[in-house]
Amino acid sequence: MLDKAKLTRRSFAKLSASMAVAGLVGGAARGEALAAVDEPESREKVERIRTCCRGCGKMECGVWVTVRDGRAVAIEGDESSFQSMANCCSKSKASLQAAYHPDRLRYPMKRTNPKGEDPGWVRITWDEAFSTMGEKFNDVKERYGGESLFAMLGTSRVWSMAGAMAFRQLFNTPNNIAAFEICKGPRHMATMMISEMAFSWQAIVEHPRVYVQWGGASEISNYDDSGRMTVDVAKSADYHIVVDPRTTNLSTNADIHLALRPGTDGAMALSWLDVVIEEKLYDDLYVRRWTNGPFLVVEDLEPSGFESFTNLGDTYEMKTRLLKESDLKEGGDPHRFMVWDELAGKDAAHPLHGNDATGSLTYFDATPTIGLWEGEQWREPEWEEQSENIAPGTAPGRVTKPSQFDPDIAPALYGEYEVTLKDGRVVKAIPVWQKLAERCAQYAPDKAAEICGVDAEQIRKAARLYATRLDPSTGYGNGGIQYMLAVEHGTNAIQNCHALALLADCTGNFDTPGGMRGPTQAVIDGDPGLRSWVLPFPPKEQWEKVIGSQDLPLLKWWRMWGHANAEYKAMVTGEPYPLVAGINMSGDMLNQGNTTENWEALKHLDFFVQVDLWNAPTADLADILLPCTHWLEIDCVRSSQGSHGAMGATCKVIDPPGEAKFDVDITIGLYKACGQPWGPDPENPWPDSHGENDLCCSLIGKTWDEYKQEFQEHGWWDCKELYPHNWGTYRRYETGALRARQGAEPLPHEQMVPGFNTPTMKEEVWSTVIETYHPDDALELPDWHEPPRTERSRPDLADAYPLLATTGRRIPVYFHSEHRQLPWCRELWPVPRMEINPADAERLGIEQGDWCWIETEFGKIRETADLYYGVPQGVVNLEHQWWYPEITEPGRGFQFSAVNQLISPDDGDPLCGSSNLRAYMVNVYKATEENSPYGNPCPCLEDGTEIIHDASDARLKEWLPQYDGRSE
Repeated sequence: MLDKAKLTRRSFAKLSASMAVAGLVGGAARGEALAAVDEPESREKVERIRTCCRGCGKMECGVWVTVRDGRAVAIEGDESSFQSMANCCSKSKASLQAAYHPDRLRYPMKRTNPKGEDPGWVRITWDEAFSTMGEKFNDVKERYGGESLFAMLGTSRVWSMAGAMAFRQLFNTPNNIAAFEICKGPRHMATMMISEMAFSWQAIVEHPRVYVQWGGASEISNYDDSGRMTVDVAKSADYHIVVDPRTTNLSTNADIHLALRPGTDGAMALSWLDVVIEEKLYDDLYVRRWTNGPFLVVEDLEPSGFESFTNLGDTYEMKTRLLKESDLKEGGDPHRFMVWDELAGKDAAHPLHGNDATGSLTYFDATPTIGLWEGEQWREPEWEEQSENIAPGTAPGRVTKPSQFDPDIAPALYGEYEVTLKDGRVVKAIPVWQKLAERCAQYAPDKAAEICGVDAEQIRKAARLYATRLDPSTGYGNGGIQYMLAVEHGTNAIQNCHALALLADCTGNFDTPGGMRGPTQAVIDGDPGLRSWVLPFPPKEQWEKVIGSQDLPLLKWWRMWGHANAEYKAMVTGEPYPLVAGINMSGDMLNQGNTTENWEALKHLDFFVQVDLWNAPTADLADILLPCTHWLEIDCVRSSQGSHGAMGATCKVIDPPGEAKFDVDITIGLYKACGQPWGPDPENPWPDSHGENDLCCSLIGKTWDEYKQEFQEHGWWDCKELYPHNWGTYRRYETGALRARQGAEPLPHEQMVPGFNTPTMKEEVWSTVIETYHPDDALELPDWHEPPRTERSRPDLADAYPLLATTGRRIPVYFHSEHRQLPWCRELWPVPRMEINPADAERLGIEQGDWCWIETEFGKIRETADLYYGVPQGVVNLEHQWWYPEITEPGRGFQFSAVNQLISPDDGDPLCGSSNLRAYMVNVYKATEENSPYGNPCPCLEDGTEIIHDASDARLKEWLPQYDGRSE
């Protein structure tokens, strides 16, 4: 039982011994990388190698790995790694146990038994594996069409994202099952539609003045700046605000903690926006000049528009009710969006009068090569000297001064104006910003307090602290918002992200120091192979077939995933067409949708391949199982995914076990097996990963070996120094750098058109993309609705399921489904914990450490009780992605505790499909001998074999590192 668990000192003793070895070279400076240290007595060779940790699959934390006589023995933070502040976490250090784990996959294997039974794996050669895959995939493609093939992917091990692009090109399929659908994908989709893709990432590394953590604990793990950086910023910020149902590590010392009801994030964000709008805390110039807030909406207008572009570059016909010149006169330009100029007919120095009827129509020209207001001419940006609020040790960037309207205009944000259409009708036109203000007023703090369960004055206080500039002289806001996965796990995913993006951006934090900066812009992007794919993406007619688009038409525009729930159903029903074969590289069937239904669906596939480090649950349904390499065994260029601005590398430290291959080489090998060229060189159509690294590094005039050696000597580079015209510049919408997507060298100003990569070339308060694909659903502005399975939306279920569940929090020693077979990690956290308020536990007769049943109408699992006042009464916090590597039966024990067995397979976001993973009703009661299988409250097999539930379990010793025989 959990309450009786005692942590052993074995693992910590081993760690101390390893760190003692590290101490031999602990004082090495940057220039001493890879330097060997000879010990006179043992004559063993000791190296210290600089690399990039991927122990959590998220951050690019810089680390030193100490290698003693060819064996990695210690991992510690790299002092040159400003993005991780020379720190690394428990998951990073436990990577030593992962790399040398005795259960690592070493050789290709094939199934010999029917699916659902023990696979009966037998070893095969790589040649047989590749030839079988090539034959099977080509056969399915020939018989059913490429759309009947799919790729599955999750978080990258270093480079395992072939399911996002490469396999879809290879198969000519629009279908994949991507964890991206519920993990950062909704915010990337939302920001791609309204501003710039992935400008949901905040540059925490630049120390925002007001630090807002929304829906997560980034001190444990996150794409954005994380770990020690997060803790340091929380301490140093003028104000720290946490929005989270739970009390987290850092919220105990926050200035404000808004403990909202799970599932109400969107209502809270709109409430903050209401305060910002009503109290005029927004950046007026930015809203008027750089958003479509002043564009005019005519409700009684047939939507029309012009040819625009999908996420991956194909064209589509954008149609909107925003007023255009083409609506006013025959032959008018549809790219000219109309606004009401409050200064027309006035002295330009006259104060503005809101709804004063004086004025006339003018326009913004969204022709992609123009991007100017009526009468405006292109001019060089003006610059501040350098940025403020930067972190010690990082380079300052240059900040563009906000450009003014020239000639002077004042696009109205409020009012109601009569305009005459080309058909002679006189209609009312209202600015988008007023529409937003009316929407947000529905969530004013007094109303949001009732929805969210948070005091209205606390909501107002938090919004004011965030939006009121602490230093107006900088010209920008206090910082962005670090919003995390909780906002994406439900039926409001896109709208939540839309609201939070507008909240951050309209308060002066789009592409500003400490603001929403988006992905690091580095010439080498850390994804070898992406630049050499020469096969075209599936053509437009294939994207029209993407599974799930029948109900989620935006997927035809987005083109980054098929809807997971619909794809699992297609495996069983063959509707809308059969999905019969696929390959999985880093994903799993636990992460979204109903896990039990997903497991059953995968049994229906004719052919399925899994690439993994371990024999994990999804692998038990594969026909071929392929071993891949760990991050300690890989060479790969790397730059920050988020806004860290760091560029470095993952450098091979040790050899892989057996015949394990790098994912890149596996992918290229599959291309060869299918008879498709990977690279453009006819003399070398199938290069290796080293060649792909060379190709990436050639963009900066180096080979991979040269780049790797420079990295060892120099350490991490700050991209603000390397690329001052791009990553080193803020407010890139002013310079044209956002739209140009230029590389290492600046482009001529003719190619640098200011604005955003949206149809209107503005940040879209009113989303024309959503309007085009959902013309009748009134989803153009951000909104919120009650989640589908709460006591308010389904009062008929409240008696049977009286508690509200949330899930998905980060655990210090685990990363989603990873690390449960690592002794250091499992000793510290042996079993899943259900956090429950002590008052609820007492009422239910539950004590600390009791195994408990948690059930819904869709499924039933067990987790142990962790009594915690940090969750409010009426709420339980469940742990996700649990499986038990010690269980050898098919499924590896996911059936006992995997939380997504509880969710509906039909509930999801109406725009992107994100599963409703949080904020649903459950019933909880104590597990007893009488109500548990085999008379045991602890999960066990029929023969009595229990899962590991105590830190002293002897089976943990069986997982200790195996240093010998890696090549056998």
